Amino acid sequence: MRSAFPRTLRGVAVVVGALLASAACSSPETGEPAPKAAHTRTIRAVAGCGDTSWTDPSDLSPTRAPARCRPGTPAPAPLAKRRKLTIATGTLSAEYVAPLEVALDKGEFAREGLDVELRVLPTPDALPLLAKGEIDALWAAPEAAVTNGVRGGFDLRWVAGNFSPDPASKSGLWVRLKDGESAADVSMAGRRLGTMIGKGSVIAYPMEKALRGHGGDLSRIQYRQLGSADVLTALQNGGVDSAWLLDPVWRRVDGNASYAFLGGQPQGEPLGGFLYGPSLLTEDTDAGVALLRAHIRTVNTYFAAEYKKDASFVTYLAKLLKTDRRILESTPSLRMDWEIRAGTTDRLQSAYAAQGVTKGDPLPESRTVDRSLYEEAVGHRS
Repeated sequence: MRSAFPRTLRGVAVVVGALLASAACSSPETGEPAPKAAHTRTIRAVAGCGDTSWTDPSDLSPTRAPARCRPGTPAPAPLAKRRKLTIATGTLSAEYVAPLEVALDKGEFAREGLDVELRVLPTPDALPLLAKGEIDALWAAPEAAVTNGVRGGFDLRWVAGNFSPDPASKSGLWVRLKDGESAADVSMAGRRLGTMIGKGSVIAYPMEKALRGHGGDLSRIQYRQLGSADVLTALQNGGVDSAWLLDPVWRRVDGNASYAFLGGQPQGEPLGGFLYGPSLLTEDTDAGVALLRAHIRTVNTYFAAEYKKDASFVTYLAKLLKTDRRILESTPSLRMDWEIRAGTTDRLQSAYAAQGVTKGDPLPESRTVDRSLYEEAVGHRS
């Protein structure tokens, strides 16, 4: 069967083309963003957010405790004038989107003077709108299309993280073992991989890590792009040899001696979250900080530690996400984490280059990440 990757590569090219076609704020000679409006931001201490509200980005320990303020903090600081914001996300049913939905349902955005609309849009459709300021934020990941757009001169930044997996989670790369094969001697070279994710996704980075020591790399895998309901079926019936299985699908093969788990998302390292465009980066930074303040307060109040141990909250969350409570309870709590680790976008770009979806020198972190907004929200002085 023909690989799905050529179609995916065309999709990345279409996104980048749309971004470049809408260029009105970058230099055609250098591709550098136009100068930002000058902003002098005063960072003040925030009640309830002390030493535990910030962690050193260079700390890559998988056991690092996520930053936290006290529940209910940082306190709202309503904007002088109410502001309407549109946040795009690829789904409203996944658990990693729960903080946004809880913040909306509990009125945390409204307490900041924000009227927020959550709009379901695939990342390829949302990126051009974000770059042009037609939507204000994207709850997604710094995928190859994002870095390619920035390289083309657009003012897009990853400004806050989302989550990292619990150590007990086995969401990630699973392989069907051949006769006589063990997990230790699996060779992935030439195997067919079933995944919802095509080339240029952040999943390339943990996949690259998982392939190390198993005779494969990102260029030696045969990819087959499948719908979410088809990935497990294809792995079980032999349509593919391996698959990237998400929560809670991996539970269906866990413990079965015919399958082996090779690795998943690095612990302690978020790979997505809020992406901002010019609307909140430069045109209305106050609103950008207010949005993150509401998000951070929601995490501190409702998603501290093992939130799934609260039966009433799990019932509430299942109803909000429109999912079966039993499915929600079948996997460990996510480690909600608004911070961004140092070097993550470097590692992502390395994986994209290995897949052949980016060209040229990697972008420095200053062009891809902006931590200053969440640091202001918790009162941290860099």
